[in-house]
Amino acid sequence: MAKPCLTFFFGFIALSAIVEASQCSIKGLPLVRNISELPQDNYGRGGLSHITVAGSVLHGMKEVEVWLQTFAPGSRTPIHRHSCEEVFVVLKGSGTLYLASGSHEKYPGKPQGFKIYSNSTFHIPVNDAHQVWNSNEDEDLQMLVIISRPPVKVFIYEDWSMPHTAAKLKYPYYWDEHCFQSPPKDEL
Repeated sequence: MAKPCLTFFFGFIALSAIVEASQCSIKGLPLVRNISELPQDNYGRGGLSHITVAGSVLHGMKEVEVWLQTFAPGSRTPIHRHSCEEVFVVLKGSGTLYLASGSHEKYPGKPQGFKIYSNSTFHIPVNDAHQVWNSNEDEDLQMLVIISRPPVKVFIYEDWSMPHTAAKLKYPYYWDEHCFQSPPKDEL
């Protein structure tokens, strides 16, 4: 009796591993995909819905990564920076971008607030600390986000006066954790 149970148990474990690996496979992805069928998650951040449309860890992208992110009213990103360029296209809703331009001193400094709205676009320069906030109380803020140099290494701040040396590195980032196997190799 124990042998069929063990066979079933190990078969189940093997099947689970195959299913998990297939979610992270870069081989055999169809050229055309329906965004509504792609996996989405909030990664423990209330009010966030994140979909990796095209990613480095998930799909083998080398130069860019594309996300679809939706923020519920009142939700926001942490104050953060990263060593890549980032472009946002606001698909619906409105909110506020906080950007500490020239935050390359010892700490980010006081940010400037910019209103963002449907059909607007904005970019974040390399290593500028920023935060996106859905300050609209009535509707979701949905954005298409494009980053260069994936996968992203994010430095997170508790506030705008926190020194860069105290920022917490989050790498791999939440949506890459389950597929991340080893650090990317340097191009040189």
